[in-house]
Amino acid sequence: MTRRYGCPLLAGVLLAGVFSCGLTSGSPMVDDVEPGTIGRGKPLEGAKLTVTSKEFTEQLILGAIMGIAFQAAGAEVVDRTGIQGSVGAREAVVGGDADAAYEYTGTAWITYQGNSKPLPDPREQWEAVREADRRNGVAWLEPSELNNTYALAMNQANFKKYGTRTLSEVAALAKSDPAAVTLCVEGEFANRTDGLPGLEKAYGMNLAAGNVTQMDTGIIYTQTAKGACTYGEVFTTDGRIKSMNLVVMEDDRKFFPNYNAAPVINTGTLKEWPAIPGVLDPVSSKLDNEVARTLNAKVDVDGEDPHQVALDWMVDEGFVKEK
Repeated sequence: MTRRYGCPLLAGVLLAGVFSCGLTSGSPMVDDVEPGTIGRGKPLEGAKLTVTSKEFTEQLILGAIMGIAFQAAGAEVVDRTGIQGSVGAREAVVGGDADAAYEYTGTAWITYQGNSKPLPDPREQWEAVREADRRNGVAWLEPSELNNTYALAMNQANFKKYGTRTLSEVAALAKSDPAAVTLCVEGEFANRTDGLPGLEKAYGMNLAAGNVTQMDTGIIYTQTAKGACTYGEVFTTDGRIKSMNLVVMEDDRKFFPNYNAAPVINTGTLKEWPAIPGVLDPVSSKLDNEVARTLNAKVDVDGEDPHQVALDWMVDEGFVKEK
């Protein structure tokens, strides 16, 4: 996502900078798969496609899902997933050093395309990003419902105690019982306009400084689960939400940007292999936050391999078959 950086690159990065972020480490994907409900007739037979992703769990899973789909459709696939930071993977697709990746609409709109105000409707956001990226040589395929954005969450005990389900209800609680609304957040979230300051403004909250504690991401989840803070800042597809049985507050005023995942394809690749959308669209249509939380938890909580998690899901959904 847009909030995870590691490679010190700018949007105008030179190709050498992209390779320094990990593109040289690619290797062939060798999953022994055949078409299930996708890839019938092997429409990508003869294609040699390179798939990339960012370095965090969800992106590794999505990159593997994409590569497995391409293999089932007959393509030879090079795995160059796990590039550090957002911009490296982006520039690989733009420059043609990779053919495809899963990207987030909010990341493209704000980080790559330089906009400051997100569009509240997810479809409109995707359409705006798709249109703007035409000139960059990037084609956006149909988006998924997977929306990896910010949220506030609470443990079951606090949910039973306060019963809030939406951020408007959190704001109401902050007015009626100010001491009840304590937050655990990252330092960045505490200061970003699309973080806590903007959230307070959008929902009419005015939290006392002493009610907000800043800490690292991982600690937020454990402290929220323990009830050390009433609400914790989370990412909506994080597997720890499921494993810790946290309750996510609905952003009923649509304050947070939409970060829907969608395949991005180098336009030259798509022109050469126009069957790609038919392979990926059915897969993307099955991806939502619940699926993402389940798959992410298998890696981050259970310690499973991201590629194997992706393969198991593709087989379980009937998209591909193992030979």
